[in-house]
Amino acid sequence: MSRPRDIAVIDTLIGFRSARNIAPIAAVPERDAGEHPIGYLFKDIPDDRAEGATDAASIEHTLELMDRHGIGIGLVNVGGDAGALAVRTHPDRFLGSLAVDGNDVMGAVRAIRTAVDEFGIRAVTTFPAGVLPQLPIDDRHWYPVYATCVDLGLAVFVTAGVPGPRVPLAPQKVELFDQVCYDFPELTVVMRHGAEPWVDLAVKLMLKWPNLHYSTTAFAPKRYPQAIVDYANSRGADKVLYGGYYPFGLELDRIFAELDDVPFAAQVWPKFLRGNAARVLGVADAP
Repeated sequence: MSRPRDIAVIDTLIGFRSARNIAPIAAVPERDAGEHPIGYLFKDIPDDRAEGATDAASIEHTLELMDRHGIGIGLVNVGGDAGALAVRTHPDRFLGSLAVDGNDVMGAVRAIRTAVDEFGIRAVTTFPAGVLPQLPIDDRHWYPVYATCVDLGLAVFVTAGVPGPRVPLAPQKVELFDQVCYDFPELTVVMRHGAEPWVDLAVKLMLKWPNLHYSTTAFAPKRYPQAIVDYANSRGADKVLYGGYYPFGLELDRIFAELDDVPFAAQVWPKFLRGNAARVLGVADAP
């Protein structure tokens, strides 16, 4: 069944043209000024910053695109000026998340608590292969972050699978979620950015652990792994969340044009586009 048009979508990863499209990545060696760390993965990636764009104008542009495609709420990083401004000025349209580095254990914990107080963030994000030193998903340095998320009722979105930037993949092996889900059964965990090439294992672990989920961030709909589509259409309807990648590598026009060809069952679409994210992020209309 094709995508319904009457659902106010929740996008679990969206941003703004005025902000850097890809923030500096600690684990990536210094690169040429014109080199994009994931440029080889996507066609026509825009420049890091839209020339002359202000944060306020970029927020309005993102809102226009959201309205065009039926996106009701976007999850944004309040660690940047544009994300912080968006959550402050449009709290009905943007929810906050915060990216943290587990190497600074207490700094990360304090930053999370501050972001809850200042922005009411709903999630924390981590990039295990992108920090320096790299920290595997189940590394002890992340455990105070996970415990803080449980204490504050926040979901944690974790980059999983082979990273796009050219850094070692070992910290993001999907098998590492097994120990985390065992140690933190109350923690809501969302795998981000594909989990490839271990998608079958990701499905097995979602079957095993009630608190483990999957977001489609950074993948064009025509590239959604077949195992994820099949899982959503069977036992995983409550586990798979829509996520885009605007403006980091995918335009919303492309994403929503391709979504119509994703073979989700009729009962999956409302959960995929909104219901699952509403529940994970604590949005009021969550089932």
